[in-house]
Amino acid sequence: MIIFTTNLGDIEIELNMEKAPVTSKNFLRYCKDGFYEGTIFHRVIKDFMIQGGGFTENMQEKNTRPAIANEANRGLKNVIGSIAMARTDSPHSATAQFFINLDDNEFLDHTATTNAGWGYTAFGTVTAGIDVVNMIACSRTATVKGHEDVPSETIIIKKVVIK
Repeated sequence: MIIFTTNLGDIEIELNMEKAPVTSKNFLRYCKDGFYEGTIFHRVIKDFMIQGGGFTENMQEKNTRPAIANEANRGLKNVIGSIAMARTDSPHSATAQFFINLDDNEFLDHTATTNAGWGYTAFGTVTAGIDVVNMIACSRTATVKGHEDVPSETIIIKKVVIK
């Protein structure tokens, strides 16, 4: 279990090492390295998802390790409360950024091994703190330094604990 302490409260996450081993180990390594401490939830879209893990408070993008293989074809779904890896248009481009699904986002699930069909790797579940996730989801947003849907009030990950 991983606990993210934010300025709005704690979010507990359970990883699925069995069905998403590469993704879970990658996420765990970023947690162990302290990478997420001081990062913000930089993208919030109500009824869709909250995204974090890549930017500092002043919207500076953090340097990451190389991208990992997409494991969206291993059966986990982008359902309410699941955590998944963010990526670019390239299916195998996920590094550190993640998002928590606020709805059953089946259109993000794997459908084919094509660029359009790969989907986004879900790799865990929020097991406590969904109220904090929902508070973040209700944030007012603005465009900041060219990034849309940025919470107007900073939501920062202050501490990460691995249990």
